[in-house]
Amino acid sequence: MKQLILLALLFSTTCGFSQKLDSLQYSINGQHFTAFYAKPEKLTKKTKTVLIVHEWWGLNDYVKARAMQIAQEGNIAFCIDMYGTGNVANNPKDAQTFAMPFYKDSEFSYERFMAGYKQALTISGVDSSKMIAIGYCFGGSVVLNAAKMGAPLDAVVSFHGGLAGIPVDKSKLKAAILVCNGAADSFVPEAEIAEFKKQLSEANADLTFINYPDATHAFTNPNATETGKKFSMPISYNAAADKQSWIDFNKFMQAKVK
Repeated sequence: MKQLILLALLFSTTCGFSQKLDSLQYSINGQHFTAFYAKPEKLTKKTKTVLIVHEWWGLNDYVKARAMQIAQEGNIAFCIDMYGTGNVANNPKDAQTFAMPFYKDSEFSYERFMAGYKQALTISGVDSSKMIAIGYCFGGSVVLNAAKMGAPLDAVVSFHGGLAGIPVDKSKLKAAILVCNGAADSFVPEAEIAEFKKQLSEANADLTFINYPDATHAFTNPNATETGKKFSMPISYNAAADKQSWIDFNKFMQAKVK
């Protein structure tokens, strides 16, 4: 909770926080999951809902702080739990163990995502005709693949997510796509970017791709620099790219989801 408060204070340079998080518990094949969501204050009508998929670490305080930020800005935010209640990694080995099944099996990933999607629809105020999904790193890959597999979304946004997912199926893709990529992200090579753009172009997809100068992997997470040093990972926080990508996300959402 302390980390969540600190993150909220950092993000409050652009908006103040008076939101609170609520939790929602559900189960899939006997496994328990806990999602978190935040709403705008004094919500009087159905509104846009932003589904958030966490980094490979799991549903931690970072995405919860983003949910509060989204609610402060006037939309409902719903953090999908992809791993299950309590499954949050504090080291790369555990994170890889949690994430690998999703990278290996796109159908499994899609089913977990859609289970969370359906839970979000139970929240009062959610407008099922105005659904957006955003994801960070691992979560970026999840939402991009979900869009390719036909998830009923108006838009998806990947923040520093991998792009080497499943091939695009033009007949299934419904969502407009924004990719917020770090130009210095060693986890996303140029060849991967080129192939991704080629596939989306051939599918006549509505794609916006933005590279942020000097930004590495995990550039939106204020904890990334410390984490990178701790585990010798090429990740770091970039305040300029974080701020601009959030502006770009909001502009994109307003343009694509009326």
